[in-house]
Amino acid sequence: MNRTLEYYLRLPYRVVLHPAEEGGYAAEIPELPGCISQGETMEEALKNIEAAKASWLESAIEDGIEIPEPTAQDEYSGKLNIRMPKSLHRALAERAREERISLNQLIVYHLARGVGYRR
Repeated sequence: MNRTLEYYLRLPYRVVLHPAEEGGYAAEIPELPGCISQGETMEEALKNIEAAKASWLESAIEDGIEIPEPTAQDEYSGKLNIRMPKSLHRALAERAREERISLNQLIVYHLARGVGYRR
């Protein structure tokens, strides 16, 4: 199905904003590879990423490139089943017992720390 630029511009793409090494802020849209912009302020970076998104989408449509749609937040339930060696399971359970927290809390804490997750 051929979708228009306006269709894609209305989709809720996630924008990631972070301080730029050279000053100011960088903004990117992870679902659109290479769609990155900058600005001196957060507001400017957010304004610039919208212009970059429009250009990225327009070029992709013109070149016949498949455009990924945003990932819906409700696709993630927060539940995950994993397999691990028994020895790791034991070590984690012992550590959780030492910390007086649940095994689940310990694992979530270490996963979040490992990926640099912040709310």
